[in-house]
Amino acid sequence: MSQKAYIVGTADTKGPELSYVRDLIAAAGHETVLVNIGTKGGEDGVDITAAAVAACHPEGPAAVFVNDRGQAVVEMSRALTAFVQGRDDIGGIIGLGGSGGSGIIAPALQALQIGVPKVLVSTLASGDVSAYVGASDVNMFHPVTDVSGLNRISRKLLGNAAYALAGMMAHEAPVVEDDRPALVLSMFGVTTPAVQMITEGLSDRFDCLVFHATGNGGRSMEQLISQGDVSGVLDITTTEICDLLVGGFLSAGEERLDSIAQMKLPYVGSCGALDMANFWGPETVPSHFKGRQFYHHNAQVTLMRATPEESAKIGAWIGAKLNKCDGPVRFLLPLRGVSALDIEGGPFHDVAASEALFGALRNTVVQTSTRQLVELDLHINDPAFAEAAINNFNEIYEWKVN
Repeated sequence: MSQKAYIVGTADTKGPELSYVRDLIAAAGHETVLVNIGTKGGEDGVDITAAAVAACHPEGPAAVFVNDRGQAVVEMSRALTAFVQGRDDIGGIIGLGGSGGSGIIAPALQALQIGVPKVLVSTLASGDVSAYVGASDVNMFHPVTDVSGLNRISRKLLGNAAYALAGMMAHEAPVVEDDRPALVLSMFGVTTPAVQMITEGLSDRFDCLVFHATGNGGRSMEQLISQGDVSGVLDITTTEICDLLVGGFLSAGEERLDSIAQMKLPYVGSCGALDMANFWGPETVPSHFKGRQFYHHNAQVTLMRATPEESAKIGAWIGAKLNKCDGPVRFLLPLRGVSALDIEGGPFHDVAASEALFGALRNTVVQTSTRQLVELDLHINDPAFAEAAINNFNEIYEWKVN
């Protein structure tokens, strides 16, 4: 089946803009499908009506066509997500929206597989776009003017977005044949030496995909694992869990580690950067953290040392997640430090906090023949730690495949 460019928006309020983008993409040589998600008419020239989209809602179209605008937006988003997941001819997709339209379209784009070209032209694109991009590869374009009428600015910027999608569809990145199984790894600046040594030691046998543990990085890693596209995980840097539980800015959410349990993949994890919660500049640190121990990584990033109480909570949380994993698990405890800052003489070296973390893991994890804690009298960035991580992964990977 030929792959088509889908153009999505509220045709009742943005009909001329949607048609303009569609015509440019069609002129670039792509078959197009214009999808209306507006509920107040204006459907001349659309290929998929709002009623057809609403019919995909799990509870039927009546759930979408309600009098409350906020509820209608939420339910149309659910319907659109179900609609796109049911299509097998989406070669690329572009959405146009203000706050309401962006809220409808973004979850549907996120639901598509990573690698499918996705563009969202949104009046909210110049602010915090994390909710609209999520863990996926949505490309957001800021239209500068509102998406309301065609003028000398909007024609140029909507044209740029249209041709961006057309270009992505016309020129796929070269496919490099690689029969090595894919592994995912998590890394942070303060665990970079460990992950680089592990990657170097495994890259002859595996295609190593390294994710930056910045919240979205962890979510993206989890999404890729859930898609079934990887063969193993070396989750060396679980720092996002510290942000979740302590209140930092780089949380990957409550779902962190859930894909490991779901997919039962060979998993080697560790405590990388669990000594710190992350904030932006000093002015962004909440006032209730006044008096805590901080390290100013740079002008934009402020790190806060986790306390023994917080560390115990983190260890117990991870342990409970690991107990749900039926696949082969090795969780490594680097007893001499979990980050470049947590080292003897370093600014975050705190024996009490480290012991609280390790003790909570020991007390919580139910160890079995396949689920084990591995204690190492090493720092996480020691070469011997990387070697131990590689050896443990090779052991459980061979056990899994055989």
